[in-house]
Amino acid sequence: MRHSSDDLPLALYSATQVRALDAALIAVGTPGFELMRRAAHAIWRALRREWPDAGALTVLAGHGNNAGDGYLIAALAQRAGWQARVLAVGEPQRLQGDAARACDEARAAGVEVRAWQADAQPQGVLVDALLGTGLAGEVREPHAAAIEWINRSGCPVLAVDIPSGICADTGQVLGAAVKAQLTVTLIGLKLGLYLGSALDHVGRLVFDSLQADPQIVSHQQAAAWRLAGDLLPLVPARQPTTHKGQLGHLLVVGGDQGTGGAALLSAQSALRGGAGMVSLATRAEHVGAAQARLPEVMSLAVASANQLHALADKVTVWVVGPGLGQAAWGRSLLSAAAASGGAQVWDADALNLLAAGAVRIAPGSVITPHPGEAARLLGISIAALQADRPAAARALARRYEVVCVLKGAGTLVADPVGRLLVCDRGDPVMAGAGLGDVLAGLIGALIAQGCSAWQAACLGVWVHACAGESLAHKGNGLAAGDLCDAIRHLLEERAACRK
Repeated sequence: MRHSSDDLPLALYSATQVRALDAALIAVGTPGFELMRRAAHAIWRALRREWPDAGALTVLAGHGNNAGDGYLIAALAQRAGWQARVLAVGEPQRLQGDAARACDEARAAGVEVRAWQADAQPQGVLVDALLGTGLAGEVREPHAAAIEWINRSGCPVLAVDIPSGICADTGQVLGAAVKAQLTVTLIGLKLGLYLGSALDHVGRLVFDSLQADPQIVSHQQAAAWRLAGDLLPLVPARQPTTHKGQLGHLLVVGGDQGTGGAALLSAQSALRGGAGMVSLATRAEHVGAAQARLPEVMSLAVASANQLHALADKVTVWVVGPGLGQAAWGRSLLSAAAASGGAQVWDADALNLLAAGAVRIAPGSVITPHPGEAARLLGISIAALQADRPAAARALARRYEVVCVLKGAGTLVADPVGRLLVCDRGDPVMAGAGLGDVLAGLIGALIAQGCSAWQAACLGVWVHACAGESLAHKGNGLAAGDLCDAIRHLLEERAACRK
């Protein structure tokens, strides 16, 4: 099994796939109760490492195997001399099979088991063993009230497998969700742990395979992969005789009146990303500022698409959209880019014009929408898109036959054949204007140097996120242009060895 530098697996699974893995392990001879025991021991170890001096815990237990894990954790704590109790949410008599056996073991160990009440007093570490990955639909009562009780308790919270109320496939909050400081997930990493709202609920993530046979796990196709480690390509090596003409000519098209900065950021990023030559086609009033700020960029005043047609044969990669606008000027330049036959990276207003049906994009291109742009491209609401980001990214890649970079918390990279990668790097300091312009320029620069659209999108997203992460210690107020030097250093670390 491939692992990343943080020692978590790279493969991500849906809830259905993890249940299939669980069933496969049982089928080859590992009893279900033995897996439950292993889970309890793994979680108990993680809990003691995180809160060694707590001395008390309260398990909130539901009805399924997630609850069974909770009962066995309470038994381990009680035997270790901690004060342990289980608050059963719902009807404890509904426990069946291994979960019922776990409840019996907890009682035999001296654990107090009683029904949860809204006026119960929280005590010690709270262990969320309510719902797990089997949740279908929004959280209902009394579980919703119990989740609210956990979140307002002020106590440290550990979630078993996944915070209750989080969809294991999408990361969506299903009405209400536990906010945990620590989540211990089991057998396989769930895709939803890395997406959307889940990032505000998971806390620190710990994984335990429960000693699963790697051969069994390897036979289960992953739903997606984390964007890290050996899944990342290297920047092609430069030979001693390499010259700028071999590293591509990238043209940024954008910067309508009042939005010239967006196009400048893309051009700056393309330079630091290693493109051999970078040109900028923009409004005449922005050329002076561009030449002063980026003398390395060939800045061209463009009034109509005809002026771009003369450049088409010289351009390797077009980065179109930053500050482009949706007026006649922007539409005509986008049409010229689309007709050029060169590799394409479309962002911002290029995507809004694409959504409006003003132009078609060439198959094999890269699009980099944020959720609002992506929703317009699919003709759905932003809420519907955010409710299932993996499905949206795949739908965009298929519909337009492109590599889609769906930006946001847990940026996704998808292609038309169904590949899906999730970026779990980055930092909230990156919540600001212009960072998408930097990403588009970086992806274009990687294509100019010989990466495929897929390789450039994956490596570009990862480097961009890590660049922001590397600057997070300086605090909020990160400007998009700050990333460019960090990008250069990170790309050097991902460069193939020179021959």
